[in-house]
Amino acid sequence: MVEKNSEHEDSARWVLACELRRLREASGRSLAQLAEETNYDRTYLHRLETGERLSKLPVMEALDAVYGTGGLLVRLWRLARQDAFLDRYKLFMQHEAKSTIMHKYMLGIPGLLQTEDYARSVFASAPMPLNSDELDELVAARMGRQELLRASPPPCVRVILDEAAFMRPPRDAQVWRDQLAHLMEASRWPGITLQVLPFAAGPHDLIGGSLSLLWTADGTAVAYLEGNKSGDLIEDPSEVAQYRLSYDHVRDMALSPPDSASFVEQLLEDSRP
Repeated sequence: MVEKNSEHEDSARWVLACELRRLREASGRSLAQLAEETNYDRTYLHRLETGERLSKLPVMEALDAVYGTGGLLVRLWRLARQDAFLDRYKLFMQHEAKSTIMHKYMLGIPGLLQTEDYARSVFASAPMPLNSDELDELVAARMGRQELLRASPPPCVRVILDEAAFMRPPRDAQVWRDQLAHLMEASRWPGITLQVLPFAAGPHDLIGGSLSLLWTADGTAVAYLEGNKSGDLIEDPSEVAQYRLSYDHVRDMALSPPDSASFVEQLLEDSRP
């Protein structure tokens, strides 16, 4: 079991690990028996119970079914996966998870719209190499975050992608083609609007960073400014309003949604061998 200490005793990840171990022992199952029932490796399941791994959503769904816990493990997992992100990002994620409206201007492909292979290539590009477990965990956390797009009803999301986002494709051409195809598919999902800001649009107020504007059902709004390995959450209403004006200006400069779809479609066509 994960050793309880002051560093992680209040962590949702620690709670999840302890609950996984408790449920298995209470059910009288060995790790080998659980592995046979779920088709997951015994060592992998053990690492979930020690908190070394966070897993993916389907794993928690399978364990919920085995233990008859009615979605408890999935709910704990949704809390625990936030531990894979920096503390300064967690509050933004909490706002994002509750948002009914999101407006984003991004210099790169946003995590909410990345494929698993593309996300892996982004994380693998870090100057300090990650081991396979660390890489798997970060990718799993990012993919889990995309669940909010499948909520009922889904949030209303508008993403403006700077043309720069398309100028640095991963080395694996198939990963890039799949990512472009995913963007095309996502643009047809309910509630998602995709626009492209071409270089030809010229300078604008948001050059140099990415911006997310989030609104919750009660009308509360926040802004999140993201740079290279940094982020700043803005909650002051007057400041958020200024960033909204900047966003609206960039939106007016961007290609229309149909023209943006054509832009991405052409890139996909050009990327085919």
